Order: sequence, then C-alpha cells, then structure tokens
Amino acid sequence: MDDALRLPHLVVIPVFAGVNALDVTGPAEVFALAGRLLAPDRPGYEVRVCAERSGPVDTFSGVPLYVTATLDESRVRPDTVLVPGRVDLGPDGPVPQVDPAVVAWLREAGPRAGRVASVCAGAHVAAAAGLLDGHRVTTHWATAERLAADHPAVEVDADPVFIRSGRLWTSAGLTTAMDLTLALVAEDHGDDLALKIARIMVMYLQRPGGQSQFSVPLAHRTGGRADLRGLRRWIGEHLDADLSVPALAARLAMSERHFARVFRAETGTTPGAYVEELRLESARRLLERTVHPLPGIARACGFGSVETLHRVFRDHLSTTPGDYRRRFRVGPVDTH
Repeated sequence: MDDALRLPHLVVIPVFAGVNALDVTGPAEVFALAGRLLAPDRPGYEVRVCAERSGPVDTFSGVPLYVTATLDESRVRPDTVLVPGRVDLGPDGPVPQVDPAVVAWLREAGPRAGRVASVCAGAHVAAAAGLLDGHRVTTHWATAERLAADHPAVEVDADPVFIRSGRLWTSAGLTTAMDLTLALVAEDHGDDLALKIARIMVMYLQRPGGQSQFSVPLAHRTGGRADLRGLRRWIGEHLDADLSVPALAARLAMSERHFARVFRAETGTTPGAYVEELRLESARRLLERTVHPLPGIARACGFGSVETLHRVFRDHLSTTPGDYRRRFRVGPVDTH
C-alpha cells in the first residue's frame, strides 16, 4: 500500500483559555480508542491540540491542558477540525465566549479542512468564523437563542444531540461531544467499530431519546417565589389533572390575570405553554420506555385524546407519536 494512504487521519482541536476540558478530552479519548481497535493496516487518528501559544492552557474546570503546538504551526489541511467551546456563568445564565485568535485561524483552516465539527458552545466560535452560514446547526440549549440572534444566516435547532449538514457537524451540550465523535468514527470506519468503542466506554451508540437534552423544569427560570416553585412541582406530579389557568390560579388563591402575570414573570413562559411542555416531555418518556397504547399515554399525560397528542407532537416535534416511538423506544421495556 502507498505510504500516503497509511497516514493517520489528522484531527486538529484549537483551544483557548477557559475552554471546556471535556470538549477536548472526550473526543480525543474516542479517537485514540478507535486507533487502538483498528487493524494494523488501517490508519488511525492523530489528534493535535493547538493554541495561540504553547504551554499550559487553563480550562473551565481549572485542570490545565498542556499544549505543544501553536495555531501558526497548525496551518495545514486537517482532515477534521473540532471546535470546542467555553461558557461563562453570568447572572442571567450561560454566556458563550469567542476567542479572536481561534476565529482568525478557523477562517483560514476551516474551508480547507475535510470536515468541521463543533462541540457545545464551540458553535459560536465556528459561526463567528463564518463557517456555519446557511447551515442547520445545534448547540447547547441554553445558548441557542443567542447563537440565532448573533448569526441570522445560521439555522439553529436546539433539540438534536448532533446535526450533520454536509461537511459540517455540530453537537449540543458537553457530553454530546462523545456522541458526535462516535458518529465521526462510524462515518470513517463503519458502525461496527463505533459500536465496539461505545461498549468499551459504556456509552450508547445512539443516545436514547435522541432529541431530549434537558428537562422542561430546568429549561425555565426558577424564580424566587416559594408558592410558585411548589405549584410547579405539583403540576409535574398531576399532569392528568385540570391544569387550566383558572384551576391553577385558584390553588394559589390569586385572580387569573394576576396569576398569569406572576407566572410569566417568574418562569419566562405562560402557564399554558409550561403545562403543554411538561405533558409533552412525559409523553416522550412513556413512548421511549414503555409499550403503553397511545390512548393510555394521552390520558396519563393530560392530553385527553389521541388526537390532541398527535397535534402536540406535530406542532413541537414535526412527527407523530408512533413514529417517535419507533425511532426512540429503548429497552428494557416496562409494560406495567
């Protein structure tokens, strides 16, 4: 075989101060294990971590990465560029950070690379370099609105674990870096190798629930009112009850108008939208984990009818409950 064909697949990961360490080390471990499992006559991966300057790079966790290659030294044609992210915790939630030196390097190296992948808030870095324009992408759910607002030419979908759009790959929050890297290995060497890696690393080859990244209660502000926090817990435990605004307002001895105003101020959403999201999340869990028939799931989650269940799935997920179950149901199956 020609020696050129034996060259390892070059993965370049540009890092910067405050980067999420898992965005870097997680994919590196997957690529390294792939190389160990490949037959001797098949090239593995060379992972090159580079930064503006060589030496230690502080990460979000405080555990430093020691980098030996600089961005200037990495002006090659990588087979894969993997862009990690950094998120700072501000008073209003996570704030993605963009490193100018990495953005400048990406503008030059990105178009030459065989493929470009971003992890979590790394999508903000890739977008700043103009690499995501015209593509459907994902990122961490907490920064998705910011990404869409800052880059109108990018189509942002906050739900999937990862998305491929041509030679561009983007993944959601933190641990999904591993899911994305398994998919990259599968593209290079097939599903059998990816499955071996998943078994050794005790991972799902395809994460169950796929699109579910976060719980509805965690996606909305907690607020400072103890009575509303208690009500939200009660709602989650009584999805088949009357959860209309009049009924919920009566539980807190408020007028309907005052309750709706306070609920939105505390959570950032309306009572009706919050209840529907919770019911949808519960229905998704039941479809993923049980074989309960659709009428029973509709009643248990408070939708009342299969027709309403279908409408909500169509409006929120652009699919049907049956199709969702076929795609995402995982075992062991609970039939009780």
